[in-house]
Amino acid sequence: MEARGGPRPAPGTLNKLFFDAVSQYNRPDALQVRTGGAYKPISHNEVASRVRRAARGLQLLGIKRGDRVGILSENRPEWAIADYAALTTGLTDVPIYPTLPAGQIAYMLRDAGAVAIFVSNRTQAEKVKEIRGQLPALRTVIGFDDTPGLTDMSIAELERRGAQGETDETTARYRAEALSVKPDDIATIIYTSGTTGEPKGVMLSHDNIYSNVAASRTAIPFGGSDTALSFLPLSHIFERMGGHYMMWATGTSIAYAESIDTVPINLVEVRPTLVLSVPRLYEKMYARILETALTGGFLKKRIFFWARDVAERWANEKLAGKEPGGLLARQYGIAQKLVFSKLKARTGGRLRYFVSGGAPLSSEINKFFFAAGLEILEGYGLTETSPVIAVNTPANFRIGTVGKPIDGVEVKIAADGEILTRGPHVMKGYINKPDATREAIDPDGWFHTGDIGELREGFLAITDRKKDIIVTAGGKKIAPQPLENKVKTNKYVAQAVMLGDKRKFPSILIVPNFDQLEKWAMRHNIIWTDRAQLLRMPTIHAKMEQEVNKELAGAAHFEVPKKIGLLEHDFSIERGELTPTQKVKRRAIDKHYKTLIDSLYAEAERTAITDSHAIS
Repeated sequence: MEARGGPRPAPGTLNKLFFDAVSQYNRPDALQVRTGGAYKPISHNEVASRVRRAARGLQLLGIKRGDRVGILSENRPEWAIADYAALTTGLTDVPIYPTLPAGQIAYMLRDAGAVAIFVSNRTQAEKVKEIRGQLPALRTVIGFDDTPGLTDMSIAELERRGAQGETDETTARYRAEALSVKPDDIATIIYTSGTTGEPKGVMLSHDNIYSNVAASRTAIPFGGSDTALSFLPLSHIFERMGGHYMMWATGTSIAYAESIDTVPINLVEVRPTLVLSVPRLYEKMYARILETALTGGFLKKRIFFWARDVAERWANEKLAGKEPGGLLARQYGIAQKLVFSKLKARTGGRLRYFVSGGAPLSSEINKFFFAAGLEILEGYGLTETSPVIAVNTPANFRIGTVGKPIDGVEVKIAADGEILTRGPHVMKGYINKPDATREAIDPDGWFHTGDIGELREGFLAITDRKKDIIVTAGGKKIAPQPLENKVKTNKYVAQAVMLGDKRKFPSILIVPNFDQLEKWAMRHNIIWTDRAQLLRMPTIHAKMEQEVNKELAGAAHFEVPKKIGLLEHDFSIERGELTPTQKVKRRAIDKHYKTLIDSLYAEAERTAITDSHAIS
């Protein structure tokens, strides 16, 4: 089974994309950064000048075309300036998640052979200082903040050096050299977040990403007046392509959130028209909306559920290609005023579209937002595919799928259900790993995604990760992600991970939503001193088991977990349990909670033995 997007975009470079946007749009607020309690704009022309001077500064340091330069920073304007300076100098940059510990950073910089690195602040500079002796190729550390003693210079100093002796001739030469970079040249090496095994450096060319931008920007109508809030890590390809290059190419103002924790506040301040996020944001918003409704008194609760019912009937009509009218249209208008207008106000009141990627989004949550009048365009891709393979668009939208392949992209489903893709978006390979590259890309150019899916009238649906499929000891195959997504819609659940590969039956680990669970415990006069004690109580265990089983009521008998393990704290990036885009690292979970997991199955064995003795 195969599907294909439209014609392949003409090859191009990110440097051409950069210069074209500066001349075409020249907005006063190309970038926005929050300083002194308010957002301050930075124009296209100012960005272009700073990029040119930083690029010349890199050349004066003796950094040559083809060299690798790291970027270790949170999202901020200097990240964009460092990136474009590297690209227009013909360098390959290596973005690194600022949440990573020093040891992992050392591996990536050494593997890539980075000769310089940009760091954002003192915290990141101290990490590099700790590992600098392990990095023989690293010559220069440049700080976005001024951190004397930890860095060799600041980016301000780099730009000052680059500005000295600037003439029309040097500017023209810089632009000509930047535009001489070839579409096939390596633009960046992005290290996979390593949900399994050692991180691999994905080599992406200028045209890999350029072609993805060219095809994706036609999916959403842009008019050069949009504003986006940037908060996903720029070191991840989803935000890099979508929230950085595509926004720049379409004249969209990019406002940087202060942190992931301030996103709700920054949404109201920036009032974006576009927001890119991973499903965790939408899951948290959905849980907060339900909590507000359920704790708001009888009348408020009744109005909310009436509005939700009306909106769902309205959504069913719209998704079936009909235009709701009559009484339903009038009721929907009232529901918008009473309930959903408040939800829209929390996003700033101007949002045109959410875009979701990085992990599967629950169909129930997607439909809720659609019904509320906030459309989430879910897409799909990987670091190795620059990243977009398919995406829902306003014109081609189907909940439960990740949309149709974008222009130039081919998709086919292998005999075992694996999704394969081919086109200009497929990486050049993994740096220093020829065997892994050959394993990922077959001789015909098809990249093997490791995901299981199917094509439905041209729309691609993801059913699970190939490596995540649980095969029980009895041979039953279970796709865990759809089941986990159902469970996570429950207000008492913050996280859920299915287990059971090569075991007699499936189990599930649950991180409760303690705000909700503790309120329930207080209402039922349950007394506890800490969360560990609370989770040991049979009443609490029975409550969580009931909630899980309620969400999985429609699942096959063999898919329903027979045992539930409760965890007293959420998974974290710092402990290596989550990737920076909030995907669960199953191997880490298996390792960290081995004692608990083993106890679930040992308990089942003891129960089975006891039952058999009782029968005999």
